[in-house]
Amino acid sequence: MRLLYSFGLRLYALLLRLLSPFVPKAAAWTDGRHGLLDRIQEQLRDEKAPLVWFHCASLGEFEQGRPLMEAYQTEYPDHKLVLTFFSPSGYEVRHNWPGADYVFYLPLDTGANARAFLDAVKPRLAVFVKYEFWYYFLRELQRRAIPTICVSAIFRSEQVFFQPWGGFFRRTLGFFTHIFTQNQASAELLRGAGLRGVSVAGDTRFDTVLRTASAPPRHLPLIEAFTDDWCPVLIVGSSWAEDIAVLTPLLQQYQQELRFIVAPHEINEANLRRVEAALPGQVVRYSQAEAATVANARLLLIDNVGLLSFLYRFGHFAYVGGAFGKGLHNTLEAAAFGLPLLFGPTYHKFQEAQDLVELGCAFPVSSSDELLKAFGMLYHREEARLQVQDQSLDYVHDHSGATRKIMSWMQAEQVK
Repeated sequence: MRLLYSFGLRLYALLLRLLSPFVPKAAAWTDGRHGLLDRIQEQLRDEKAPLVWFHCASLGEFEQGRPLMEAYQTEYPDHKLVLTFFSPSGYEVRHNWPGADYVFYLPLDTGANARAFLDAVKPRLAVFVKYEFWYYFLRELQRRAIPTICVSAIFRSEQVFFQPWGGFFRRTLGFFTHIFTQNQASAELLRGAGLRGVSVAGDTRFDTVLRTASAPPRHLPLIEAFTDDWCPVLIVGSSWAEDIAVLTPLLQQYQQELRFIVAPHEINEANLRRVEAALPGQVVRYSQAEAATVANARLLLIDNVGLLSFLYRFGHFAYVGGAFGKGLHNTLEAAAFGLPLLFGPTYHKFQEAQDLVELGCAFPVSSSDELLKAFGMLYHREEARLQVQDQSLDYVHDHSGATRKIMSWMQAEQVK
């Protein structure tokens, strides 16, 4: 199985190289790893401070790990932080994040790469956020007796780790010193598979969104001008083509009663034009807007990255994209501001989405008609919207605290 794993990774890297002339993300992934180990070794050659290594698959995992990284820096100000990403989606957005002292792509998971990387970094502690269980890196960390933890992890019984033929992957999990899960069900699955260093800490994303919601409002003049007339606002976050298709009848029916802020998941011309076509002549792009023009638009189209988590503060309702395709995006950012949530049908793998649906704070829909019906109920019943607001805020507050639990373990057990 180990040979098959290594072959699969090398084949994946080869395919990305072949695709790189045609696919920008594949090019970024490939170019970012050219001479990577040499760059890492050069940058860390003279570093004397203790280093801690955090690994995030992409941007979502970065936001999940961010409160823990910041708490670690506060507790250990003389340590420095090395941050790695597997995906260009994370690295390209956060490679200049001031909270990290060094930011790199993660080298491909081979035995030689793992040894060279750890020789250069010499981490005092390694933290993997939620996903990505790289066999050679984890094996080498264990061999060197470097404390290694996984945080905000979530597992399901159908995953490969828990299948009769999944022994290789279970061994990979066994290289961790400790795994902090989001829920009790995940912890029980791991213990049933023979792992003992397991505890339930919760999801660090609750700490992230709670801090964003409680922080002083970020000054965003264009957003403030767009939402300044007390007209209710629907925030559409991380939309895909399928979401816009379902949303278009709602946008058209409520164009006089609402203002809309739409943030596509991928910022490209095709996606931007798709949104503009839903409300012809009434859409203004954020990058082209001025206070005078934006006030007359009905839809503000966000064509840059990094604003979405701050936009929910201005909303009354939220639609979160992705659940008509690969999977639902972050619902907690909106829930932290008490917004009623709408999203597509593919949400069952996301614990917080399930919880919010069961609480009556979120409403999954499968069609434009269902969306119009669910939204109409919330729009025409102010008391229902206010009840959702209270329940959502209580839910986020009640599930915060994962960062504190993980930091307590570090302080007591591992980091000196």
